[in-house]
Amino acid sequence: MPQENLHRDEAARRSALITTHSYDVSLDVRLAAAPDVSGYPSRSVINFSASEPGSSTFLDFIHGDVHSVFLNGKELPVADVVDGARIRLDNLQAENQVTVTGTALYSSSGEGMHRFVDPADGKCYLYTQYEPADARRVFANFEQPDLKAEFTFHVVAPSEWQVASNGVEASRTRLTSDPATSRWDFAPTKPMSTYITTVLAGPYFKAEDRWGTTLDDGTALEVPLALFCRLSMAESFDVDKLFALTKRGLEFFNGLFAYPYPWGKYDQAFVPEYNLGAMENPGLVTFTESYVFTSRATDSQFQARANTLMHEMAHMWFGDLVTMQWWDDLWLKESFADYMGTLGVDRATDWDTAWVDFANKRKAWAYLQDQLPTTHPIVADIPDLEAAKQNFDGITYAKGASVLKQLVAYVGFDAFIAGSRQYFKDHEYGNTTLADLLAALDAASGRGLSVWAKQWLQTSGISTLNAEIETDDDGALGAVTIVQNAVDPVTGRQEHRPHRLRVGAYNFDGDGALVRTGSVETDVAGPTSTVAGLGGQQRPAILLVNDEDLSYAKIRLDPLSESTVRHSLDKISDPMARALCWTALWDSARDGVTPASWYVEAVQQFGRSESGIGVLLNVLGNASTAIEHYVPAGRRSAVRKVFAEAVADELRRAEPGSDHQLAWTRALATISRQDSSQLPLLRGLLDGSYVLEGLAVDAELRWNLWHALAANGLASPTELAAALAADNTASGRAGHATALAARPDAAVKLTAWESAVHGRELSNQLLSATIAGFTTASAELLDPYVEPYFECLESVWSGRSIEIASRIVRDLFPAGQDLSAGELPADNAVIVRTDSWLAQHSDAPRALRRIVIEQRSHLLRALTAQTVTAAAAAVS
Repeated sequence: MPQENLHRDEAARRSALITTHSYDVSLDVRLAAAPDVSGYPSRSVINFSASEPGSSTFLDFIHGDVHSVFLNGKELPVADVVDGARIRLDNLQAENQVTVTGTALYSSSGEGMHRFVDPADGKCYLYTQYEPADARRVFANFEQPDLKAEFTFHVVAPSEWQVASNGVEASRTRLTSDPATSRWDFAPTKPMSTYITTVLAGPYFKAEDRWGTTLDDGTALEVPLALFCRLSMAESFDVDKLFALTKRGLEFFNGLFAYPYPWGKYDQAFVPEYNLGAMENPGLVTFTESYVFTSRATDSQFQARANTLMHEMAHMWFGDLVTMQWWDDLWLKESFADYMGTLGVDRATDWDTAWVDFANKRKAWAYLQDQLPTTHPIVADIPDLEAAKQNFDGITYAKGASVLKQLVAYVGFDAFIAGSRQYFKDHEYGNTTLADLLAALDAASGRGLSVWAKQWLQTSGISTLNAEIETDDDGALGAVTIVQNAVDPVTGRQEHRPHRLRVGAYNFDGDGALVRTGSVETDVAGPTSTVAGLGGQQRPAILLVNDEDLSYAKIRLDPLSESTVRHSLDKISDPMARALCWTALWDSARDGVTPASWYVEAVQQFGRSESGIGVLLNVLGNASTAIEHYVPAGRRSAVRKVFAEAVADELRRAEPGSDHQLAWTRALATISRQDSSQLPLLRGLLDGSYVLEGLAVDAELRWNLWHALAANGLASPTELAAALAADNTASGRAGHATALAARPDAAVKLTAWESAVHGRELSNQLLSATIAGFTTASAELLDPYVEPYFECLESVWSGRSIEIASRIVRDLFPAGQDLSAGELPADNAVIVRTDSWLAQHSDAPRALRRIVIEQRSHLLRALTAQTVTAAAAAVS
C-alpha cells in the first residue's frame, strides 16, 4: 500500500506539532473463524492537541477500507483525505478528536492481527504483533514511539473465547441481540507507545495466579498473573514452572530497579506462527509457542526460555516505562533487556551457566553481524521504518548487551543500577535518547561517559585481540603485549577501543586438568598494550586473553595456547574458559585463519567431553555449517562422512535419556540431509527397528529424521502424509512442508519455488518451512534458480509485506556455492551476479539492498574459507 514507509524527519515534524492524549479502540472479531471473512470492523477515537491551530498532520492506517473519518465532529470526504496508508487531517484546533472507522485485515504473516486455524481441532486463534509499526494494520493511529497515550480497548468476540489486552478486564457483556457474542471492555492503560499495545482473542487455555510484595513504603503491590496457550497444547503447558519463573523475575526486578512494576497485571501468552521470540507488550507479553515444549527439550532450551522471559520482563521498565524517542535509539531498550535477561537468569534462577551461554551464543551472533559490510553503530542511523525493521539484529541486542556488561565492569554494578533507577524516575512514561541515559549514569558513577559512548556506541566493527609473548631461555614470561586490530567494516578506519579485561594463565594440575593458575586485570587501549603482572612466571600452557569474558572482542590464541587447546580442550575445567576457547577456534575457522576442517576435527575429538549442553549444541551446529559452507566441494563428502560416523558413535555412547543423547541425535539428522551413510540408523529409529535406550523418538525428532530421509529421496509423499496424519499439529504441518520440499526432484523444487515466491497461500511459518526444504538440495537442483532469484527481488519487495519479503530475499539467496578449480572467491558466478544486481539497482530500497549485501558477504566469507581449507589439504 502506498505511504507505508514513515521517515524519521516526518515523525519528528509530527511529534513537534501534536501531543496525543488518549485512544478508544473498538474491534469486532466475532466472524474471525469464518475463512471467507478477510477483515473486521475497526474504530479509533483519538484525542490529541496541536501546537499550531490551523495546521495539518496525518494518521496511519493500513486497511482493507476506510468507511468514515470525523475530525472535531465534522465528517471528512474519505476519497479526499485517504492516501494509501495515510489519512490527512487539515485545519487542526488546539484540542482535537478524530474518529476513524474502517475494515482492518486479518494477517497470515505475523504482522498486525494474525489469524491461525489450529489443524489439530479447527479452532481459530488471534493475536497482534506490531513492532516496529504494525498497530496501524489494526486501528488508525499516530504510529511512532514518541507519541504516547492512554489506550482503552473494546473487543467484540465469540462468548466462549478468552480475550485479553494491555489493561485489566473492566467488564464483559453478552450482546442481547446475539448471546453467542460478547463485548469485552478493558480499563485504560498508563501512557504507552502504539507498537506495544496488543489484543489476544480465541479459545485459549488460561491459567491464573498472583504475585505480591511489600514495597519500601509499606504498601502492598499485588500483580495478577495469567498464562495462555492453545487448547491443543494445554497438556504440555508447564504452568507451574512458568509461574515460578515469573514470580522470581518480578521479585528480582522490583528490588533491583526500586520502581514498582507499573502495568497492573502480568499476562504471558504463547502464540502460534510467531515471528519473534517474544514481545514486551505491557501487561500482556506474547511469546512464540515453541516455548511450550510438546516434545523433549534439553536443559539449555528451558534456560533459553527463562532468558527470554526475563528479557521481556526487564522491558516493562527498559522500553515500556521509558521508551526511545525514535528507532535510532532502539538499543536503549533491546541492549538493556538482553543484558538484564541474562542477569536475571544468573541471579534469580537455579541456572549457573547464564553468562557462559551468553558468551557462547549471543555474542557469537553479535560477532557475525559486526563483521558484515552493513554493520552499524549500536546507536544506529535509522532514517525510516524499513530500516528500523532490519535493525533488530545482533548489534542492537547482543553487542549492545556485551558493551553494557563491559560498562558495568567499568563504572561498577552499584553505580550502573543507581543510574538506571534515576533514569526511570526522571523519564517515567516518557521518551529518551542516548544523552538522557548518559546523564543519569554520569551522575551516578561520577565518570564522564561521553568518550566511552563515542568509542563503543557510535562506531562499528569488532576488535580482534591477540597476545605477543616473549620468554627467556628458561621459559619464563617476559613482555606480554596485546595487539588490537579494530577495522570498522563500513569506514575502513581503525577504531581502537578501550577494553577492561583479564588475562588468565592455565596450566595442567597433578590430575591432568587445565586449571587457572593466575589472572591479571589490565586495560587495553590503542594498537598495542603491555600487560603488567605476568613477567617472571613460567610460560603457561594457555594464556587466555579476555578471560571470564569481560570485554567485547574476538580473540586469537597465540601458537602455544592454540596447540594446547587443539590437543587438550577437554581438559579445561572452567566452563567459561572452555567456551571462550571453542569460540576462538570457530572465529579462526570463519575468518579463514585456519582450515574449517580443523574445527570439525575438534568437535569430533572433544564434543563428547563437553558437559555444557548449550555449548555442545552450538559447536555441533557450527560443525555442520563448516562442512556445508567452509569445506571445499572436493573434500566435503569425505569430511561429512567421517563426521557423521563420529556423531553416530557418540549417539550410541551417550548416556541413555540424557540431553547429550538428544543433541547427538539431532546433529546426526542434520548432517544426514546430505550424507547417506547413517540413513539405515535413522530409518530404524523412525520405524522402531533400532532402539536406543532412553531416546524418545517424539514428534519433533521424527520430523527431523523425515527431513533427512526425504532429502535423500527415501521418503515418499504417502509416507509423509501418514506421518502428518499422526501429528496433525502446527509443528507437524511445518515439518511435513519441509520434508515434502526437501525431496531431490526438479518438479518438487519448482513447486516449492512457485509456492514461496509467487503464491500467497503460505503463512509465515509454512513459508519458512517450505524454503528450508527447498534449499536442502544439491547445486544441480538449485542452480536453475539463481537468475529467477535476482529477477524476482523487486516484485517480491514491492508486493509482499516487509516480514514476508525479508524472508524470501534472505532465505532464498543462492548461498550454496562452491569454488571451481583455480577460481577466486570474488570471481564466483553468484558473487559477480550479486554485484551486477547491486550496481544496477542502486536506488532499490535500502532495506532490500541491505539483505542482499549481507547474503553476498556470507557467501564471500564461505568461499574464502574454502580456499584456506583447500590449500591446507594440498600441503598435507
